[in-house]
This record gives sequence, C-alpha cells and structure tokens, in this order.
Amino acid sequence: MRVQFLGTGAGTPSKQRNVSSLAIQWYQHGGQTWLLDCGEATQHQILQYPVKLGKINQIFITHLHGDHIYGLPGLLGSRSFQGGESPLRIYAPKGLQEWINVSLQISGTHLRYPLEIIEIHDGMTWSDDSFHYTVRQLEHGVPSFGFRFEEKSQSGALQVHKLQQMGIPPGPLYQQLKQGKKIQLEDGTWLNGADYLSAPVQGLRMAVIGDTRFTSAIHDLADGTDLLIHEATFRAEQEELARNFFHSTSTEAATMAKQANVKQLILNHISSRYQPDEIEQLLAEAQDIFPQTLIAYDGFSFEWDQK
Repeated sequence: MRVQFLGTGAGTPSKQRNVSSLAIQWYQHGGQTWLLDCGEATQHQILQYPVKLGKINQIFITHLHGDHIYGLPGLLGSRSFQGGESPLRIYAPKGLQEWINVSLQISGTHLRYPLEIIEIHDGMTWSDDSFHYTVRQLEHGVPSFGFRFEEKSQSGALQVHKLQQMGIPPGPLYQQLKQGKKIQLEDGTWLNGADYLSAPVQGLRMAVIGDTRFTSAIHDLADGTDLLIHEATFRAEQEELARNFFHSTSTEAATMAKQANVKQLILNHISSRYQPDEIEQLLAEAQDIFPQTLIAYDGFSFEWDQK
C-alpha cells in the first residue's frame, strides 16, 4: 500500500502546499486507487506523481468546503476525456450529488463511465470483498467526517518446504492446498490445506481524519490502527484558536495517536502561516508526545508493507 500526498495545505493554496487531496494505492488489490478529498488543481498535482486517473475507483470526500471539493468536476471530466470507462464511486456528505449534477450539466460534461455518489452519515459501515469501512462524524463548521479502512486478513503462505519433504512436487495440488482445501494423494493419504499454511496475515488498518476539533469520535476511528493521517492546522499552544476555527493542533493529533495505540502518525492539512522552521517545530512538538510521527508535504509518499 502506498499513500501519495497531493495537497497538504489548509484553506487556500500556497507555493509550497496545494489544498487537500491524497491518493491511496493498493498494489495487492489490482492497483486500485482511492482519492481522499479533491481540492482545486488536484488533477494538476496528479500529473506530477505516479497516480493514474483511470485507476481511481473510489473517492472519499470528508466535507464540502471548497478546499476539499473544488477540483472534483475537472477531475471527473478529465477521467472521461482520457477514455476512462470503469465505474467510479464517490462517498460524500449530503449535497455533493446536487453540486456535481449541476456542475456537469451546466458545463456540458458527459461522463463515459458510470458514476455513483453515496451519501455518508455518522456510524455508517459497509464491506466489500477486501475491505471494511467505517464513517464517523467529527466537529467542524459544516458536517465533516473521518474514515477507517480495514483490509481483511489474507490467508497465510503455503509452507512449500513441508510438501517437498513429503515428496509432493509443485503443481495443481499446491494451488488446492493454498486455498485451504482437503486433497487425497494417489496412495490414499488425505491432506488438509489448513495444516500447510502459515498464520493469516493481518490486513492494514488505517484512519483518515477530516477537518475537526479534538473529539472522541477520532479515537473510535483511530483505535489500534497501523496508520493515522490527521489534520494539524495549528501548532501547540494554539488550542483555543484551533477550537474557534474547528481544527486541531499538532499536539492534539499526537495525543490522540498515543491514546489510540496507533503505530504511525502522519500530520496533514498544515496552515500556510507557518514558515519552514516553524514546520520543523510543529513536528518536534508532536514527536515529543508521539515519536512515530511524520509530517506530510506535497509530493510526500508513504509505503506500508504488512509482511
């Protein structure tokens, strides 16, 4: 799994940071790509990094502020203009469906692919063949949501050496055992595939937090995750300012990561008010509380290997 940060700023774009968007690329699941938020010029950012529009099959919108959605109509159109025909699903708060419909209608944009927009709400959960999803509402000036993504456990590896020691050559039997099936050898011996598999591989668990004040709902999403991506619009000792503007500080994000037993924290959504030396201080303040903290910047990528 790879996270590519496309825009890591807050509110308005700057020379260093574009507005919000990140892509999650699942190599082990056919290379499918998810987009989290789509601020203005997201498709321009995509051109600079190894992210393919045609591979994007799901988009998750945390909330409807412009710095998180203004790039969406253009991206949807470009995906079609480039020949994309595979279905695309968008999970978003109430109101996005209407806005997208009007944008496409007025601009005369025709999509060559099926587009489905699903309205999210607090406590919503669902599953597909590979993942389980959870949504919680956070605290912001408009309805804002966080997402928890849990990759389902994968079956263990086939312990080939055991089979070779028994004199069983590679072939179709290996595939059947890998699937956990029971097979019978020519001499009448029965083998149970489960006896020749290593322990199941725990899937990745991650949470992405939209714009929010410090709230207990974040803990519900982040609890025990391998990776937490959390907004950090303000520095330490600016808690009152952060609360007044419905945002979080770097130290609040770090405190949550520690309380929720997270393995890795990445700070995102950084205010353009901070100069490079202040960014380093922002990171240091968080690391004092939770050492396994990184800070995102446009173009930063993070890879996670569960093995």
